Amino acid sequence: MRDNSSATTIVLLPLSSRPPTGLWWGLLGVVAFSFTVPFTRVAVGGLQPLFIGSGRAVVAAILAACALALTRQRLPHGAQWARVAVVAGGIVVGFPLLTSFALAAVPASHGAVVIALLPAGTATMAVLRGRERPPPAFWLITGVGAAAAIAFASAQSGGFGRLHWSDLLFFGAVVAAAVGYAEGGLLARELGAWQTVSWALVLASPLMVFLSALSMAHQPPSGTALQWAAFAYLGVVSMFLGFFAWYHGLAVGPMAQVGQVQLIQPVLSICWAGLLLGEHLDWTTIIGGVAVVLCAGVAVRTRLIAPPSNRPQ
Repeated sequence: MRDNSSATTIVLLPLSSRPPTGLWWGLLGVVAFSFTVPFTRVAVGGLQPLFIGSGRAVVAAILAACALALTRQRLPHGAQWARVAVVAGGIVVGFPLLTSFALAAVPASHGAVVIALLPAGTATMAVLRGRERPPPAFWLITGVGAAAAIAFASAQSGGFGRLHWSDLLFFGAVVAAAVGYAEGGLLARELGAWQTVSWALVLASPLMVFLSALSMAHQPPSGTALQWAAFAYLGVVSMFLGFFAWYHGLAVGPMAQVGQVQLIQPVLSICWAGLLLGEHLDWTTIIGGVAVVLCAGVAVRTRLIAPPSNRPQ
C-alpha cells in the first residue's frame, strides 16, 4: 500500500503543479497582440488610418470566411447573433479604427501606456456582464489606474487637463476592446474560440469593405514594403490568428486568471517600440507604464478575491 500511495503521489504532483492550459494559450495571444501598436505605427507612416483600420479587418474576414466554409461551421442562432455583433463592434470595428487614427499622431510607446488600462477594463466589463459584486478595493484601484493613465496622457500633451484628441481615441479603443474581449470570452464557450472571432469578422465585413473602398477612392494606398508587411501582420495575426489563441485561452480558463496575462502586453509593446522603432523611452513613459500596469494588475487580482459572503461555508 505504501508503494502504491507513493507512486500515486509522484504522478499527481507534477500534473497538479502545471499551469492551466488556458494560461499558455492566453500568453500566446498576448505576445501576438503586443506587436499590434508598434506595427500600426509603422503602417500609418505611409497608409491612411482609415484604410489600415478597415482593410486589416477585410483581410481577416476573408480568412475567417474560408475557415468557416471549409470546416462547415454551424451558424450562430437567435441571441447569439446580437452577441457576435457586440464582439464585432468592439474588436473588429472600434479598436482597430480608433487606434489607427490615434497612432497617426503619437508614438507607439505613448499608445501602449494608455492602452495598458485594457486588462482592468476587461475585468470591469466581465464584472458588469457577470453581475459580480467585487470588493470596493476593485473599483478604487481601477479608478486609480484610470487616473494614472489620464495623468500620463495629460503630461505628454502639455499639462493636466490638456488631453490630445488621440488620447480620447485611445480611451475609446480601450472601452471597445474591453467589451469585445469580455463578451467574446463568454461566447467562445458556446461557439468555439476561433469561430467566435470568425463570425464577428464576417458580420462586420460589409461595413469594413465599404470603409476600405471609401478610403481607396479618396486616396489610393501607397506604402513601402515594410509598411505593407506591417499591414499584413495586422490583418493576418492581430485580427485573426492572435484571437484564436486568446479566445481559446479565455474559453478554457479560468477566464479571470487568463485575463491577468494581458498585463504583460503593454510592457512588451513598449519594448518593441524601443527596439524595433527606435523610440526614445523617457522616464515619464516608463513611470506612467509601470503605474498603469501595477494598478491594472492589482485590480484584476482584487476581482479574484470573492467577498466573504460569497465563499462556500
